Amino acid sequence: QLQASGGGLVQPGGSLRLSCAASGSIFSINDMGWYCQALGKQRELVASITSAGSTNYADSVVGRFTISRDNAKNRVDLQMNSLKPEDTAVYYCNADIVYSGSVFRMSSVYWGQGTLVTVSS
Repeated sequence: QLQASGGGLVQPGGSLRLSCAASGSIFSINDMGWYCQALGKQRELVASITSAGSTNYADSVVGRFTISRDNAKNRVDLQMNSLKPEDTAVYYCNADIVYSGSVFRMSSVYWGQGTLVTVSS
């Protein structure tokens, strides 16, 4: 139900934009976010955004990455600037979604399939 896109190979200092769209009969989406998992490491939060637009960033990306969302399109984007080799990882989008017809309007957390970002010269 989450489809991510936009990864690839970029040189240090370059930029990439990741996008992730939720599909299906959606009633509402609470928090959305991006996580990354480098080789041999645990998955960790990169940035998150609430339905009202409040954002939260990992210290390592403050000032370089910007998370945004389009509630009408059920989409969350991550603009990544000034990329560093240590940003290399698989990036996963995440969303807390209430689907139409869900019992008591309960939400569930969904993950996208992951998109690889490689920062290398």
